[in-house]
Amino acid sequence: MSKIQTKITTPEFRVSFPSVFTPSDFNGKENFQITMLFSKDTDLSVLKNAVSAAAKEKWGAKLPAGFRSPIRDGAEKSHIAGYDGCIFVTAKSSQKPGVVDRDLTILTDPSEFYAGCIARATVVAFAYDRNGNKGVSFILANVQKIADGEAFSSRRSAQDDFDAIEDIF
Repeated sequence: MSKIQTKITTPEFRVSFPSVFTPSDFNGKENFQITMLFSKDTDLSVLKNAVSAAAKEKWGAKLPAGFRSPIRDGAEKSHIAGYDGCIFVTAKSSQKPGVVDRDLTILTDPSEFYAGCIARATVVAFAYDRNGNKGVSFILANVQKIADGEAFSSRRSAQDDFDAIEDIF
């Protein structure tokens, strides 16, 4: 892990694939995580500077061959709703992040923090070199819900799927 432990606050983003209340299992390892979707015109200099600092600490001025950046073009995943035309960044942690709303009230109901809401996060960049993979990732520290947004779900509510039934007895 990088010796640089500077926690940064991200710009506002649209939430995708949030797993901030219960960890998700990926290849047998449980992590809390979030994918942040940024508009392409968002100033991501704070994230880019953190990636650069972590990489320079680990490898100096020259990035290794096959370097993996955590800041990626949404076109890579344009088959997923909301990714096309954006930049995405994923942050993970083995520790549960704090989740608050805009008034700093702690959120405990997963339905209040969902894919599609607007948030910001605190993250820490670190460089890695394991199993032939070299790059920088972000550790998720905390998240703050800023506003509601259109949910990334095609699932209909139960009220929309059914009609009321009159009492037949």
